[in-house]
Amino acid sequence: MPVLYDRLLKLKEMFNSKFGSIPKFYVRAPGRVNIIGEHIDYCGYSVLPMAIEQDVLIAVEPVKTYTLQLANTNPLYPDFSTSANNIQIDKTKPLWHNYFLCGLKGIQEHFGLSNLTGMNCLVDGNIPPSSGLSSSSALVCCAGLVTLTVLGRNLSKLLAKYKNLQWDNVLRLDEVQAKLGISLEEMLLVTEDALHPEPYNPEEICRCLGISLEELRTQILSPNTQDVLIFKLYQRAKHVYSEAARVLQFKKICEEAPENMVQLLGELMNQSHMSCRDMYECSCPELDQLVDICRKLGAQGSRLTGAGWGGCAVSIVPADKLPGFLANVHKAYYQRSDGSLAPEKQSLFATKPGGGALVFLEA
Repeated sequence: MPVLYDRLLKLKEMFNSKFGSIPKFYVRAPGRVNIIGEHIDYCGYSVLPMAIEQDVLIAVEPVKTYTLQLANTNPLYPDFSTSANNIQIDKTKPLWHNYFLCGLKGIQEHFGLSNLTGMNCLVDGNIPPSSGLSSSSALVCCAGLVTLTVLGRNLSKLLAKYKNLQWDNVLRLDEVQAKLGISLEEMLLVTEDALHPEPYNPEEICRCLGISLEELRTQILSPNTQDVLIFKLYQRAKHVYSEAARVLQFKKICEEAPENMVQLLGELMNQSHMSCRDMYECSCPELDQLVDICRKLGAQGSRLTGAGWGGCAVSIVPADKLPGFLANVHKAYYQRSDGSLAPEKQSLFATKPGGGALVFLEA
């Protein structure tokens, strides 16, 4: 925690310089990386994410006005102010302060609140942006915690509401398994029997389901897939069921901790990447190249993660090989033909499991 303490002291000084006062409390939320379990959460299956050490910090002072003032220690992100009781989010522009407003507005609407107090907030973060490490989610979580703390509410009420939420009426892949009462391995066999590797067209799907094209478009497909002409059902189902099984295998290995645990976990990560690349097709050539480089230079396992399609690579590396691994990967991947290095200082870094969201009160 010494590094975090130093950052809090520096943030306090910058806050005082910016607003002429001392923060009343600080909120922290970490970035996260998905170790294994890609594109299966919305199919109803578990994934295995890890909070990382990199995080977002916000220094906060509630004020008696109804004005929300946001500032950022990074000069690339300009100051912003608005009425705390008239939050408007411009969805056409992905401005940094919109993520804070989403967290605040979510709490406001959830509890049906009005007449919110104003606040001064200074944001600091060291999660590389646009890297698939949930920097924007960390900012949204921080904003929610800020709002809850200002209101004196706790998270238990928030969690209680979600416990009773109903699943969508759409039939998901995990529901198919549950209704059949079979294992994930058996579901892979069902997939082999029921689906063919060649892509399906809308007409064939309609024949299989006994529905019309209009019913397919309006009752099954989402708005952004209604015009799709090719459906790789076999490949997508194979990925989901095999990846869900890998998550459970990963968990079991962690619990049993055999002597070759790191090797076994690395093999599962490698299998995950191959499935993402070949079955779900959510990788890209640059990521495939980066994953290959990481494996050749000492990673026990490496795979894509984050950002939906594309993203970043996460690797499991023995601690004693870490310095050489980082230097060699940086040279092998970022060295360009003209000899210049990529400018992003935080694009390649080591991390380990970090703590969760926290609220620090000013003593």
